[in-house]
Amino acid sequence: MGATGEIPVAAVLLDQAGRCIGHGSNRRETHRDPLGHAELMALRQGALLLGDWRMNHCTLLVTLEPCPMCAGALVQARVGQVIFAARDRKRGGLGSTINLADHHSAHHHMRVVGGVMEEEASLQLASWFRQRRRSPGESEEAPTQTN
Repeated sequence: MGATGEIPVAAVLLDQAGRCIGHGSNRRETHRDPLGHAELMALRQGALLLGDWRMNHCTLLVTLEPCPMCAGALVQARVGQVIFAARDRKRGGLGSTINLADHHSAHHHMRVVGGVMEEEASLQLASWFRQRRRSPGESEEAPTQTN
């Protein structure tokens, strides 16, 4: 995923028995699709398997806090619960910049649990972005931190 130029974000949609009914990873670059977010891929598969767009008893697990577009889709799909790892302090749609799950316009309120294995997920994403920004001839050495 990360090697293809996609931000390494993955999502899994579980039914109420804990079975995977949808999964996805970012495919914006691969498919040249602005809607190619991991969460949306998982929701599409889940809807096909369920034969319904309502997912009240489903749980979405995702490595990064959903953006506002994906958070809105999760509300529209009536997903029962979202569990995410790393917070997205720039674009997070479930608490970091805006919380669409608790917004007064939301007709459905889902349970949101954020920060599960946050340190590991944040380190993985930060490492990917650091590698992505590194110039072609630059060393593989880890950067030194200064506080």
